[in-house]
Amino acid sequence: MPTKLRAIAGNTFLETIRQPIFGVVLVTTLVLMILNVGLAGFTLDDDDKLLTELGLSTLLLSGLFLASFSATSVLTREIENKTVLTVVSKPVSRSVFLAGKYVGLLAALSLAFYICFLGFFLTVQHKVLQRSADPWHMPVIVFGFGSVIISCAVAGFRNFLTGKEFVTTALWLGTPLLTLAAILSCLFGRQWELQPFMKGLPDTGILIAAFLVFCTVIMLAAIALAASTRVGQVMTLLICLAVLMAGLISDYLFSSLAHSSVLAAAIYRHLPNFNFFWVVDAVNNELPIPLDYIAYCVLYAFLWAGAALVAGVALFQRREVG
Repeated sequence: MPTKLRAIAGNTFLETIRQPIFGVVLVTTLVLMILNVGLAGFTLDDDDKLLTELGLSTLLLSGLFLASFSATSVLTREIENKTVLTVVSKPVSRSVFLAGKYVGLLAALSLAFYICFLGFFLTVQHKVLQRSADPWHMPVIVFGFGSVIISCAVAGFRNFLTGKEFVTTALWLGTPLLTLAAILSCLFGRQWELQPFMKGLPDTGILIAAFLVFCTVIMLAAIALAASTRVGQVMTLLICLAVLMAGLISDYLFSSLAHSSVLAAAIYRHLPNFNFFWVVDAVNNELPIPLDYIAYCVLYAFLWAGAALVAGVALFQRREVG
């Protein structure tokens, strides 16, 4: 069973990152991260706090779209094209098949989230220019844009000369280059002066907040895959969006009514509460985030993802694929 699971997961991972929509969402997310630096400059308060909120929101929306589109690409289309029969007709159970799809999908989403996080990391390093006379963070600009340009140029030439996948090459080359860009940006100041590495790192709370957003993506991926066993791309996206919005406002809508309404109590207990993972207020107010809270959030995310996958297996078992 581990061999079958690994084979399905590996094939799903490669299939996911080769989808054109995967590259489109990644590029769009990185562009939005850059635009956030300018948009955050219109607040009358601390612009860098708004930049953090915009960046984390962009990471969350990027994860939502990638999870929805990728889940339907690796499962719904296989069901509609009946290519899934080549796997489930062999001695591979549908539960193993769905679990392998989730592992491969989660691996692809982890790679995408890491790349988007590096873009967020660099924008936080640059910060918002409070005045027009403030200097730009030249190492961030040079290393960040340089890594993206080099990756796209090499991927484009390789695609033209050998016909290799553009997105795949750009990912394999761009990931280490962006990582190197983030590291180097911590070693140099705004005007190329050397500085201690720890001085260049953003606040630890920002890194924790980004990690908790990824925990939300873990849950959304499981929900998207479960929905993809029955519905198409648009409905999967709408279901994930509805669950995300309901989970973000459940404390405001259903928590106060849970003691007086059975329906509100049932909705509040059965909806995933994404407020646990949104700790921007704590980050902006420089409040510590305890390690046990992070551990509980991780456990909650994986338990909820597991419950969504169990529901997906139940739906998939009765799905006609022939």
